Amino acid sequence: MSPDNLKSFLDQKVIQYNNPSFIESDPISIPHQFSQKEDIEISAFLVASFAWGKRSTILKSGNKLINIMGSSPYDFIMSANEKYIDKLDGFVHRTFNSTDLKYFITALNNIYRNYGGLENVFTKSHDKNSMIPAIIEFNQLFFSIPHPQRTKKHIGNPSKGSAAKKINMFLRWMVRKDRKGVDFGLWNNISPAILSIPLDIHSGNVSRKLGLLTRKQNNIKAVIELDKKLRSFDPLDPVKYDFALFGLGVFENF
Repeated sequence: MSPDNLKSFLDQKVIQYNNPSFIESDPISIPHQFSQKEDIEISAFLVASFAWGKRSTILKSGNKLINIMGSSPYDFIMSANEKYIDKLDGFVHRTFNSTDLKYFITALNNIYRNYGGLENVFTKSHDKNSMIPAIIEFNQLFFSIPHPQRTKKHIGNPSKGSAAKKINMFLRWMVRKDRKGVDFGLWNNISPAILSIPLDIHSGNVSRKLGLLTRKQNNIKAVIELDKKLRSFDPLDPVKYDFALFGLGVFENF
């Protein structure tokens, strides 16, 4: 397939999947329950952090967590004392358990109380071409207070080679200006042009079949390679193609 034909094919798939019908069965449906900016950010960050496995199971875990938090994620984070933290006992999603979740709540409390919140942290540390430096700095800040060693595996670190799929998905949700009503576009000081693809097994396999990706491992080098190709198709909104690649892989078994 020629580059022009491939771009046209992917553009059509973006139109097919980037619409409100996508929301219901996707983890992004959890933050779509809220209207307050901080509630959207926090619920999105948390559900993105354990968004692997069956999507139905992710949604079940996400809704369970929102119920535990009294449907007020920001208030829960800011009231993160022992009484509130203990409500998280017993929570588990695959390898993400209550130990991890309790630390996530504590770390988010630190970020919102002392660093101006998630948007401020990512906005201050990105560069003009990439969010990768911001993701690395976020990882350092997130684990800058005493933490369980086991929990570090749940935040991808590109400096260690990670594709940081979950963080990149969260950033797509927060930054991308989506007139279709899927992504939120809440953060105005980061350009969608510098977002990276949330590379996972589905988008990786489809990208290789389409000739967009040559690297065999889904690591940060693969993300950079794929970003370059997708930015050549749309320099202003390259991660819109996440809808196409994911849709082809999950819904069409491409």
